[in-house]
Amino acid sequence: MAGYRLIENARLDARNTFGVPARASLLVEVSDTAALPELFDYPMLRDGPLLVLGGGSNLLFAGDPEGAVISLSAQSIRIIADDGETAVVRADAGVEWHTLVLWTLGHGLSGLENLALIPGTVGAAPIQNIGAYGVEVGERVHAVEAFERPAAGVVRLDRADCAFAYRDSVFKADPDRFLVTAVEFELTRIPNLRLTYSGLADELLAMGIDTPTASQVAEAVCHIRRRKLPDPVLLGNAGSFFKNPLVPAATAQALKAEHAALPVFSGGSDAVSKLSAAWLIDACGWKGHRDGDAGVSASHALVLVNHGRATGRQVLDLARRIASSVHERFGVTLEPEPRVIGARW
Repeated sequence: MAGYRLIENARLDARNTFGVPARASLLVEVSDTAALPELFDYPMLRDGPLLVLGGGSNLLFAGDPEGAVISLSAQSIRIIADDGETAVVRADAGVEWHTLVLWTLGHGLSGLENLALIPGTVGAAPIQNIGAYGVEVGERVHAVEAFERPAAGVVRLDRADCAFAYRDSVFKADPDRFLVTAVEFELTRIPNLRLTYSGLADELLAMGIDTPTASQVAEAVCHIRRRKLPDPVLLGNAGSFFKNPLVPAATAQALKAEHAALPVFSGGSDAVSKLSAAWLIDACGWKGHRDGDAGVSASHALVLVNHGRATGRQVLDLARRIASSVHERFGVTLEPEPRVIGARW
């Protein structure tokens, strides 16, 4: 049909970066978002549970999804406003995230360089408010275009309306309401590079670069990510599995006094601090651990992996054990970054 394709009993193994088995009773592939009003005339899409699936890099199938699964595949990127110093770039939800980052750098635009090589699609970026190396995508979002299911129409949310927070947004808080169709980013031709995050400046110095360009920052980020994080094409994973926990500043100070090596970061106010989940997990001895084909990366304690035939349920069980051990030793609660489908955390 014009603008979309319906697939019954669709396998999702190759559509999630963990590579775990799952099936959708109905998969809807949408190449033209203009078809969405027609699609949502179907009762199963209009009234039933719905999973929006991008690159499958920020979810774990611990079971089959309820209801239908919808995937947007439009690939347009274009500049929609440009005053010579700043520009607004509009990208369709189906664009691969790293493709967008390279496109903006190729057009002389800065702002997304610290977010290079993050897996997934543009449509997923504002939902999770993806972040890396001291930058969150919400800082660069100008507006988000979305199909609102209850109203059966397209809406446009400015940055303030998106309620961005650490790995959170209005889209994540109410996943059945919005279907992100495109994102606008406000970028600059006069770089204001963010280089303070641990390891980034050192990587640039190792590359022999004292005064980097935005493209060189992106290159350094790619070097670090490739060195630390396993390629999901070779080893199933969804990147960082746990959020860095936010705790009262007094709690962080007490833990730091007891464990001098524990990295502690600003939590956005004097009252809150952010702890390194990777350090906490590593301190509990989980790095490199393996239960059958479900395991923890030997190079990064935050990354849970599928060595080949693990189920999502097995990965989830391991994640729960890790979180329990961290809480038991440090009194700190870990929460998953990926959305867990088919089970409760």
